[in-house]
Amino acid sequence: MPYTPEEAFHILAAAYGSVAWRPRLDGTSELVWTILSQHTSDLNAGRAFDALVVRYPDWQQVVDAPVEELTEVIRHGGLARQKAPRIQAVLVAVREYAGDYDISFLAETPLQQAKAWLQTLPGVGPKTAGVVLAFAMGMPAMAVDTHIHRVSLRLALIGPKVSADEAHDVLERAIAPDLVFGFHVYVINHGRQICKAQRPLCGHCVLSSRCPSWALYAKPGDDREPEPGLLYGLAMP
Repeated sequence: MPYTPEEAFHILAAAYGSVAWRPRLDGTSELVWTILSQHTSDLNAGRAFDALVVRYPDWQQVVDAPVEELTEVIRHGGLARQKAPRIQAVLVAVREYAGDYDISFLAETPLQQAKAWLQTLPGVGPKTAGVVLAFAMGMPAMAVDTHIHRVSLRLALIGPKVSADEAHDVLERAIAPDLVFGFHVYVINHGRQICKAQRPLCGHCVLSSRCPSWALYAKPGDDREPEPGLLYGLAMP
């Protein structure tokens, strides 16, 4: 029988160690950073974000910048021609709603309402909304990236036809609110280190004994019962 999401959480927590939430950025910065991270690596997104905040000391200057100039500033993030006008449009929408560029009001908003509001912004889908609420606000919003979607499919934590967008709500409902942030961190780490897209390390996986995908990915000689007390390194997304 496959693991439940909460069973997988507890096994991964024992292997990766404890994780505690702390704000990574303020809400608006997290929103802009996450837009920059779309379809690129965290490294490239970070380079683009750092360049943006050095060039423009406040969000009003980002809005007022010529779009061609902003495109050049964030070029390291990839797809800069699409992301520059999107960031400006998002900031304008935030200002029109809130009167300024502060979205901290979302922390006091019911979760589903906060997610729905964020997804009214240009180019903001469930993943971006989940990242902002989870990492900036400490809210129990599930953010599903390619790693979480892949691992969840392989472990049958979600159904085989559940898309990445649908998986946000499916997993969020299946996990206690106080476990959502840790689940996100653990499963991303597991997808990056062990349950990789290509050549997953099934013989080193603490979840292998009840993994429905073992026969598809395990190599000859892999041990389905990994050594007790197996530990992994934990990196914050």
